Amino acid sequence: MNAIELDDVSLMLGGRRVLGGISLNIASGQFVGVLGPNGAGKTTLMRAVLGLVVPSRGAIRVLGQTATRGNPAVGYMPQVLSAVPQGTRLSGWDFVASVASGHRLGLPILGRQTRAEIERALDLVGARKLARRPLGEISGGERQRLLLAQTLIGRPRLLLLDEPLISLDPHHQQEVVELVKALQKELGITVLFSAHEINPLLGAIDQVLYLGNGQAALGVVDAVITGPVLSRLYGSPIDVIRLKGRIFVMSGAHDVEHDEHRHEGPGHAAHGHGAHGHGAHGEQIDHV
Repeated sequence: MNAIELDDVSLMLGGRRVLGGISLNIASGQFVGVLGPNGAGKTTLMRAVLGLVVPSRGAIRVLGQTATRGNPAVGYMPQVLSAVPQGTRLSGWDFVASVASGHRLGLPILGRQTRAEIERALDLVGARKLARRPLGEISGGERQRLLLAQTLIGRPRLLLLDEPLISLDPHHQQEVVELVKALQKELGITVLFSAHEINPLLGAIDQVLYLGNGQAALGVVDAVITGPVLSRLYGSPIDVIRLKGRIFVMSGAHDVEHDEHRHEGPGHAAHGHGAHGHGAHGEQIDHV
């Protein structure tokens, strides 16, 4: 069974078509990096998989069923761009527990089974020590572990992680990617992991889903991250340069992925919530 199926899907946002006529399948158990320029539809696609955005055309199936709100088999980590105020006294444990009862904010009264589920999630991400510390004293990289723990409440089979590397230094980016890869393998789950650039994900992802210009390309890195494919998705000439194990996506003298990351404006903080809560077709490139 596929984890996600898109059949001739078009998505609109604010009256603008973000994706047009996309058809593709993501197999269960895959770690998929989701990339593309700002405004390409990475977040909108994840929200559509969550059932929060209804396609203007086509159908989305998630784990064999029509995408609907509140699917307990899907865990979701939204973008988190700003720091927690230093004075915040909420503990790491309470932060994870805040989504354990219907995934509503607040601190619910928890039974033994739910408390055990929280402890399991904390253990899976190596955050048992963080659970005792105030959230305001926890670094960005450590907070990502707690957010990941939140997504694991309810034992989902599909994780949607929206830009979890934002504002992290390269060392902590590597830690997050390695942790997610370890979880994906240990739990046998499917992961969609969006990012601004491909390099932090190299060596971890099975496939890349690249969005742009209302279109999509899905396949292994060497099949998708090419000049012809990315030129179509960016709508302008793109050169792909491979150097010392890294990939540079260039438009003239500019590294377009790096430049977009550098100029990304500040956003808003959000809790991670498990989600129990010319239109060309997507190009599904065969493995090479």
